[in-house]
Amino acid sequence: MILKIKNMVSSRCKTFVQEEMNRLGVYSITVELGEVELSENLPEEKLRLLDIALRSAGLELLEDKKHHLVEDIKAAVHELVYHTDDIPKPNYSDFISQKINLSYTSLSNTFSKTQGTTIEKYIIEQRIERIKELLIYTDNTLDDMAFKLHYSSVAHLSNQFKKSTGMTPSFYRKHRNPHSNYLT
Repeated sequence: MILKIKNMVSSRCKTFVQEEMNRLGVYSITVELGEVELSENLPEEKLRLLDIALRSAGLELLEDKKHHLVEDIKAAVHELVYHTDDIPKPNYSDFISQKINLSYTSLSNTFSKTQGTTIEKYIIEQRIERIKELLIYTDNTLDDMAFKLHYSSVAHLSNQFKKSTGMTPSFYRKHRNPHSNYLT
């Protein structure tokens, strides 16, 4: 049995899902972003309990094909932002459509209709989140981050970061407490 899970976009989400499944006595074969493969079908009651636990963390089980597709798109974007450091700058639309094996136009239309935003804006949001993590947890320079995240320049990275967060990357790094969601 394969379960699709909405908003599962980080390794912390994967860990949470695995822990909740273990707590319910549900054993998985694999837990990937947006998807869990189980060795057997789950009874309705366990599915309901799992969905309740997931919803408490901002996640939820998906049942509709469009939502499955959106989660596949989000997983592809996550791979782009977090795991393409060492390859030449990918063309985002080509990468996503090849990963999911559907035309980018179709993917883009489905994503926009179900999420109320474009894939491009979602990619920017994810890149900004990655930059925040790098600013807090590493000593990487902005040059390193721009290269790692395939920005054309440090200026482009800085402008996009400031437009999104209202602060410069340097200010964010200097005034951020890694153990809170608020500036210190």
